[in-house]
Amino acid sequence: MNLKKMVLTTVSIASFVTMVLPASAAETVHGSILSTEDIKAEQNSIATEWQDAQTNITDQENPEAEGTGSGSKEEFPAANGTAQPPETKSAPVNQQTRLVAAGTANTAADSGVSQLVLMMNSNKMYQNGKQYLAPHPMTVKDGVSYISIRAIVERTGLKLSFDNKTKETIIRRGGDELRFKLNSKTYKVNGAVKPMKGPSYSSNGVFLVPLTSITQALGIPYTVNQQEKKVILNLSTKPVASFSIGNPEIFAGETLVQYIPSAYSPKGLPIVEEQWEGREEVFMYPGRYVVSYRVKDSSGQWSDTFWLTVTVNKPHTPPVADFTTNKDTYRIGEFISYTDYSTDEDNAIVSREWLNNEMAFFTPGPKTIRLTVRNKYGLSSTVEKTITITDEILYTRDEFYKIYTPVGSKYSFDGTKIPTWAKVPYQYDTEPVTLIRSNSPETVYSEGILYRESAIGNTRFMLHHVNATRKNVKMYVVATNRGSETARLTQTGLGMGGPTKYATASGKMSVQRYFESMQFGNKFKDVWLSPGQSKVIFTELSSSVMRQGDVVSLFADLYSDQTIQYHVIMLSTTRDPINALQNLSVLPMDNHNRGTYFDATRNIRYGDLLGLTPARLMIGDNSQDPYLVGRDGATGSYQMNAGNFGVLYRIKLYRVAPRTLITFNPRGGQYDGVIMVNGRIVQLPDTSGLKAPHEAAVLYRTGDQEETVEMLFTAAPGSSLSVNLLFQPLPEIKH
Repeated sequence: MNLKKMVLTTVSIASFVTMVLPASAAETVHGSILSTEDIKAEQNSIATEWQDAQTNITDQENPEAEGTGSGSKEEFPAANGTAQPPETKSAPVNQQTRLVAAGTANTAADSGVSQLVLMMNSNKMYQNGKQYLAPHPMTVKDGVSYISIRAIVERTGLKLSFDNKTKETIIRRGGDELRFKLNSKTYKVNGAVKPMKGPSYSSNGVFLVPLTSITQALGIPYTVNQQEKKVILNLSTKPVASFSIGNPEIFAGETLVQYIPSAYSPKGLPIVEEQWEGREEVFMYPGRYVVSYRVKDSSGQWSDTFWLTVTVNKPHTPPVADFTTNKDTYRIGEFISYTDYSTDEDNAIVSREWLNNEMAFFTPGPKTIRLTVRNKYGLSSTVEKTITITDEILYTRDEFYKIYTPVGSKYSFDGTKIPTWAKVPYQYDTEPVTLIRSNSPETVYSEGILYRESAIGNTRFMLHHVNATRKNVKMYVVATNRGSETARLTQTGLGMGGPTKYATASGKMSVQRYFESMQFGNKFKDVWLSPGQSKVIFTELSSSVMRQGDVVSLFADLYSDQTIQYHVIMLSTTRDPINALQNLSVLPMDNHNRGTYFDATRNIRYGDLLGLTPARLMIGDNSQDPYLVGRDGATGSYQMNAGNFGVLYRIKLYRVAPRTLITFNPRGGQYDGVIMVNGRIVQLPDTSGLKAPHEAAVLYRTGDQEETVEMLFTAAPGSSLSVNLLFQPLPEIKH
């Protein structure tokens, strides 16, 4: 009885001392040299206490069961190699494959194993005859043995850190990583989520985890002595070596092999030497090669040899370039058909480069056409074919390209004659759509409000801005309900281009996606605003980060049943747009346009016959198609929408003559955009932009019957207006 009282008193005093120490001191592990007799006596004393305090601990859940344990293979991803030489068969001699000899493990007098003894229900640990005190006793909770994570790390030579962002405690050993979270039943082993036998927890500021979570993940073998109430961890002191191959595939004579070595010392000693066997930077012949690797630490101890079998594939062969023409001799202006018969053994041709493969030639003589094909391995092949062009003329250059230029492609012509063509005397009516155009300042040098306006009913937005703030920003459209009733906003269409460094590309893509949203109806969205509430709308816009020099363009249609105030703003990615809005000022305009314009949809209808003689339908010229007039919603100043950007044109031509060519010809400068013709989106053009005034893109050719043609058009931001739709008869087909 007196002995028990003395033990309890000692434990109470020790607990009190631990409580008054600061957290950093409580986590410190102290060591002292003990004799063998001292250790034995201490173990017997602890065993007696354990038997008095602990009962009914199952062998199934605890390492305290008599026996041995080691890391489970299921708990830890398999390595890419092995510490034992693999049984690798030599490649056939006729392949001249060279295999290295298998390495062997180091068998120095030092066994390379150190024992760490953990006493059950105690904070005492023994390593190499030295006693250490853990900041918390090894504890059994709900049938699971827990240990201080710091104590096990310090005694096993592991590295401990904390990720403040993810709130994870991290253990590292060489290339292995374990991540623990407080009060979690799972942990991560090299990124893979694994279960633990119990949740981690904190006791008196000490982080505790199941012992088996560490031993299994790191493959640390242990022995449980139930009689003496201790767990013995067998810790290797040898350095550990491994490596992997960074190449997904290796090909003989081609691939520079990427060896990725990994080596560490459990004792934290520096690695001073490494040895490779069978390593080649480039393997010259196909086959299977064994490569081995081992390292030595500063104490002179060698690691076990790590082996890896490297499979070397036969070298790639280049593709075979091949093509034919439908014949060998052609007239001037005669269409040439090319058929590509190029092949590759892996069907891996990634590029085809043609030289001189014109659809027709307009001078007589021999013409050599060349085709070069390249596969994904960088190997190429070239073939040439020479054809003959006679003196006989089938089509002139102008006639040929009118007939054969594909829809969406462009051709060159003499654009100086276009102003002499007759104008299509069309009429138009309008639809009540409010256009909010935010395009000034186009280049934005500071955060702020780009545009502010209020609108109700059908509203179209056209935005086009460049980030020059020298910081990462986002653009937002904030909708605010200033009324007394809940408002409903219905988004019916949206197209966004960018972020990109190219203004014309951004503008073109915004129109294309805007038209696609009309085709597929995939951008419908309802937003509800309570009185006084503000929300960010057009979330595709606000989810994109604009870096310095980036351009963003946007078209969007919505309907609101109440008057809504809209703010278009550019703001640093670190700021909240709703909170920042009240402190932002309206940025001044530059030489571009912003404003609010009404009746922004124009319906052009023409019922007379078109196409029998050359004619042009002009858009954005401020004559047949007058510019919209409005005001700057932020300042109230008068504005004119030069070019009618943001206006949607619905064009219906009821009678287009048989065999009529319809083309698109810019007059104000370069143009990059799209147009919808009879429900099909046509590129303007499908390659680099159209140059005014001598290039045209083919939109449509009527067949042998009179047709009705419908088009949908809006000017692409970043391009130049005005533009012409050209109508002319196709040349006669010749044979």
